[in-house]
Amino acid sequence: MKRIGVTGHRSIPDEVLGHVEDGLRAVLTGHPGPLEAFSSLADGADQLFADIALEHGADLTVVIPSEDYEDTFEDPDALAGYRRLRRRAAQEVRLDFARSTDEAYYAAGTYIADCCDRLVAVWDGLPARGHGGTGEIVAYARALGKPVTVIWREGVTRA
Repeated sequence: MKRIGVTGHRSIPDEVLGHVEDGLRAVLTGHPGPLEAFSSLADGADQLFADIALEHGADLTVVIPSEDYEDTFEDPDALAGYRRLRRRAAQEVRLDFARSTDEAYYAAGTYIADCCDRLVAVWDGLPARGHGGTGEIVAYARALGKPVTVIWREGVTRA
C-alpha cells in the first residue's frame, strides 16, 4: 500500500486554490494498488487533500493531535468538514495531548511524516509561523529522507 501524508496551510488564497487542487489530484492519481492518505483534517490543505484522496478511493487515516481539537475550529464550515471527513475515515489515530498546542501540532505532523512514503506540502516555501507549522514539518520529512512534493504557485503569498 502506498502511503501519502499531507501538511499545509490553513489559508489558501483564491488565486492558488485551483492550482493546489490540480496538484493534489496529480499526486493522488495513477498509483498501482491501494492508497492510504494521512491527514489531521485541519481547515485548508488538510481537508482539501482528504476530500481528493477519498475521491481517488484512498483509505483515510485521520491523525487527531489532541482531545480538544474540535474546539480549535473557529469556522463552522471547517468544523463541519472536519466532522464529515472524520466519519469517512478508515482509521483514526489520537495523540495523547489534552490541549491543542504547538507541541501537539508538531507531534501530529511528525507522526504523519513518519508513517508516509511521500509527503505532500501545500506550502508557500516560507518558514513556519509556529512550532509544528508546514515549513517545520517539511524540514523534518526531508531530514528523514522522505520525498516531499511541494504544491504552490510561485509569487503567491498567503495571508
